[in-house]
This record gives sequence, C-alpha cells and structure tokens, in this order.
Amino acid sequence: MRDLVITQNITVDGVVEATDDWFTNAGSDPAADAVLARQRDASDGFLVGRDTFVGMRDYWGPRADDTTGVTAHLNQVAKYVVSSTITEPGWANTEVLSGDLRSGVEEIKQRAGGDIVCTGSIGLCHALIALGLVDEFRLFVYPFVRGRGRRLFEDAPPVPLALEESTAFPSGITMTRYRPRPV
Repeated sequence: MRDLVITQNITVDGVVEATDDWFTNAGSDPAADAVLARQRDASDGFLVGRDTFVGMRDYWGPRADDTTGVTAHLNQVAKYVVSSTITEPGWANTEVLSGDLRSGVEEIKQRAGGDIVCTGSIGLCHALIALGLVDEFRLFVYPFVRGRGRRLFEDAPPVPLALEESTAFPSGITMTRYRPRPV
C-alpha cells in the first residue's frame, strides 16, 4: 500500500499559506533543498486540489528553463487532482478525482507505486487530515513567525504523532517527519 504524505513548508507558528512573502523572506538553504528534492524524486504520485493544480500546471507544465528538476518530475509523475469541475486536465499523466474523497484516495493508495505527495492545497490537506488518510507529515519548518494565515492543523481533530526524523539545516530550517500513531 502506498503512503499519502503531506509535505509542507511551514512557519514556526504553523502557517502554510505563503502570503506576504514570508516564504521568500525566510531565506533558502541548499541542504534543505537537496533533502526536499530527494523526497520529491522518490515519490511517484502527486495529489492536489483544483486551484493548486491549475497554478502548477500553468507555471511548471510549459517551463523549459527549469534546472531544479521540478518540471521534469511533475511532467512525468502521476498527478491526481481533486475537482468537481475539471473534466479535461490539460497535463499529461493526470487523473481527476471527482467523487467521494475517501474512496478516491483509498483507491489510489491501493495501486502499486511509491509515495503520493500532497503539497499546497490547504483545504484538501484539512480534509485528508480530518478523514485520517494521511500516513506521514513532512514539515519543513522555517524560522519565521507569520502571526496570521491559514494553518495546516487549523480545526483539525486530535492526531497523536510519532517522530520519525528531525534534521536541522544551517539556515535554521528544520525538517521533521511524523507518522500518525494508533490511539
């Protein structure tokens, strides 16, 4: 069974919404970028909501000048977009999940393959957490306090977590991996 992994860049105070350039102002870290790229390249599924999908499709899909590997990865990986309005996704290897979220996600998790990563798509992440469908959280915590904005665990049900890994990078960014613990 494949794991559904939420991977997010997040502030110390839990904000995942990238408003007011907090993400840019937090700085970058080549070591953290390398870990993120390794995790990205180890996945073979990408799950997002409609708004995130359209933004990524329109930005990354046609890029020919990308040296980060993001374009190549996204163009070849299986993409799953949760939408009741998209009928023709316009990006290769894309499947639209328009029915019941739980059954759609459980079905793709049963397929052969590696991790299915969900990033961005805050509303979708909230729904996945509420339904107990997340197998792992990979949080790249930036040393920045936003003070306001949408949070990953906003109005979430209690989820006991087990720490799998914690890595600190030179910039102060930390990467933590958690898996839900049985209650």
